[in-house]
Amino acid sequence: MKITSKGQVTIPAAIRERLGLLPETEVEFAVEGDAVKLSKKQSAGGARRGQRVIGQLRGSATVRMTTDEIMSLTRDPWGCAGR
Repeated sequence: MKITSKGQVTIPAAIRERLGLLPETEVEFAVEGDAVKLSKKQSAGGARRGQRVIGQLRGSATVRMTTDEIMSLTRDPWGCAGR
């Protein structure tokens, strides 16, 4: 693997998948002797990606529906039951 003229390298897919390195994941570099260590950056407050996404979505719904109405849509989204 070579470093590009911009100082970039590609992290192999198998390594990204194993460590859960998704697009927009922040990483840190540390020099240890002659090696460089790459690790996921710990987010402030310890919130994980899923928690941050849920936090951003919370309160963003614009349609008021009851739980029963939502469940009805998930079970029969086109209203075809009994036809």
